[in-house]
Amino acid sequence: MKIICIGRNYIEHAKELNNPVPAEPIFFMKPDSAIIKNGKPFFYPDFSKDIHHELEIVLKINRLGKNIDKKFAHRYFNEIGLGIDFTARDLQQKQKEGGKPWEIAKAFDGSAPLGTFIKVSRFPDIHTINFSLKINGNPVQQGNTKDMIFSFEDLIAYVSRFVTLKTGDLIFTGTPAGVGPVQINDRLEGFIENEKMLDFRVK
Repeated sequence: MKIICIGRNYIEHAKELNNPVPAEPIFFMKPDSAIIKNGKPFFYPDFSKDIHHELEIVLKINRLGKNIDKKFAHRYFNEIGLGIDFTARDLQQKQKEGGKPWEIAKAFDGSAPLGTFIKVSRFPDIHTINFSLKINGNPVQQGNTKDMIFSFEDLIAYVSRFVTLKTGDLIFTGTPAGVGPVQINDRLEGFIENEKMLDFRVK
């Protein structure tokens, strides 16, 4: 199982980080050791002082596929969930300044807390889904899939040109605006529409 993460897939998020809006999807990988499940805590690492939350809709791939045509991409997932793409922003900035890869800032252990999944058949239109994140009860991120630069189907078609998708693979589809730092003792709660999908603490 692999974790494929999409960068800069919401215009307002690209703007808040002063990044250009991409002409095609940007993706990177996290290892399976990044996953935290079942509401277990995220332990703040000692190598960073600026860990940021990035809430994302996550697709769970349900069949093998390579070079998938966009018109068939909907057949390759039937569940969605929520995940956090934790980013060590201080390390990321240092890597960017040196023209180096980002993995040290994105792919560290525990950097991908994952919530529960629900069937896409529950939604009239998966391209207009609201999702949100609260920290200590306060709203910090709110997004809607209609604001994605590249749709779920675009992402599956693009990624599968380069990487074979396998059953159980996860695609983190990008974060809306509102990213920011987390602190020890914070409680993070993620929602799709009004249903809580993700709930854990920072230790």
